[in-house]
Amino acid sequence: MTTTEIQQPEVKEREQRYYSPGEYLELEAAAEFRSEYDDGRIIPMPGGTPNHNRIALNLSAALNSAFKKQPYDVFMTDMRLWIPQKRIYTYPDVMIVAGKLELAENRKDTITNPIAIAEVLSPSTEQYDQHGKFKLYRTLISLQEYILIEQSEMHVEQFSKTADNKWLFAEYDGENTVLALTSVQFQISLQDIYDKVQFES
Repeated sequence: MTTTEIQQPEVKEREQRYYSPGEYLELEAAAEFRSEYDDGRIIPMPGGTPNHNRIALNLSAALNSAFKKQPYDVFMTDMRLWIPQKRIYTYPDVMIVAGKLELAENRKDTITNPIAIAEVLSPSTEQYDQHGKFKLYRTLISLQEYILIEQSEMHVEQFSKTADNKWLFAEYDGENTVLALTSVQFQISLQDIYDKVQFES
């Protein structure tokens, strides 16, 4: 399956100049709002919605509960991800790490080895999350699964890496449907993922 690289969402950049990773990290530590780093460019992140937060929290809470006393960590949007091949710092909505946590050099707030990433889709970032960002995430050797969750309807897309480095696609619709992860032993109904989510009529 081939995909076309999608340009990042048009968000006003902080300045028309390029920053080193170290400069970005210094600015980010003092910033009031989070930004991503794309090979020299600092890109402010759009704000989230209540539904976006509910979905991410529902999934991460269920994962965290299921993984008690198991060798897995679950992180939400405050934990940063470093993609070394592309020189990108970003903040996925939900990440799962198996076993030992691997951190970026000299960092305690940036991981490098998620086995699964979930993104809650927003209108402004949907195309980038589905295509451009997935292409970036696939450069991570550790990554085995990518989940995309719609905000406007009960719809989830799942990409699972096979033993021969192919990616299988599956999609789920309806509150009685159960999403079963392939990277870890975990299942959750779409009804639970979308608990308290208020869809527009």
